[in-house]
Amino acid sequence: MKRFILKRLLIAVPVLIGITFVIFILLNVVPGDPVALMMGERMSPEIIERVRHQMHLDDPWPVRYVRFLAGAVQGDLGESYKLQRPVADLIVGAFPVTLKLALAAALVAWLIGIPAGILSAVKQYSLTDNFFMGLALTGVSMPVFWTALLFQYVFALKLGWLPVAGFYSAKHLIMPALVLGWSSSGLIARLTRSSLLDVMRHDYIRTARAKGLRNVPVILRHALKNALLPVVTVMALQIAFLLSGSVITESIFNIPGVGRIAVGAIQNRDMPLLQGAVLFTTVLVILGNLAADVLYGWLDPRIRYE
Repeated sequence: MKRFILKRLLIAVPVLIGITFVIFILLNVVPGDPVALMMGERMSPEIIERVRHQMHLDDPWPVRYVRFLAGAVQGDLGESYKLQRPVADLIVGAFPVTLKLALAAALVAWLIGIPAGILSAVKQYSLTDNFFMGLALTGVSMPVFWTALLFQYVFALKLGWLPVAGFYSAKHLIMPALVLGWSSSGLIARLTRSSLLDVMRHDYIRTARAKGLRNVPVILRHALKNALLPVVTVMALQIAFLLSGSVITESIFNIPGVGRIAVGAIQNRDMPLLQGAVLFTTVLVILGNLAADVLYGWLDPRIRYE
């Protein structure tokens, strides 16, 4: 297991370098001058050029890229052009907010998806199955921004149950968590259903039923334990993707997380901040994949990574 984890971490190094390289090239190809955006169009060209030289933006891009990598290895992601603060401090300050949102959304997805998948498998091809799978398909198919706007209109503007946006209390977390969780619960429900149906066809399930056990104990004690193995793996991956993919939700609900930082960096062409945010989320996804693999092997002793 240790050798497997070390190998995966070593493979992650060129992945991180490749992603940062692509982002760096794209930011240098996109039209626009970050210094001009930061200082305003009325500033004289001489001052803009002087500031550009002070920020080393007139250096060749390979030199700037190597400088960024050298700093990233030491934990220095540079300083934000717009906010004039260290990128690492900005990301570390915003991450707890994103973490709360991701965990709340994952909890919503599991509480909706797993029971819906179980009921659909038990009542296969029934009205219950069609209802829950229709909800799951709706959650997967609807874009997050459309779901967010719909929830804001219904629960905030029409019913007045929840605040429209902001992140000041636990009540402000409910609606964005429901939006993200509903979009993720569809995958959990469909995977739980298909996995449980596959397990229920095995011989040991028929044997348990032949011994006179009722349907509910057979499902909960015997079938569900093995059926949830692939579901648990996907659940671990979902946390990583929710941590890195809540950009739209944070922007719509005005949540001061890593996603909104990345959006602001794109709008201002704040290259150090955007590179730091992308690098941070990439590390989260890689660690999430690694955690999912390790968790799967721990739950299923038949799996050997050697």
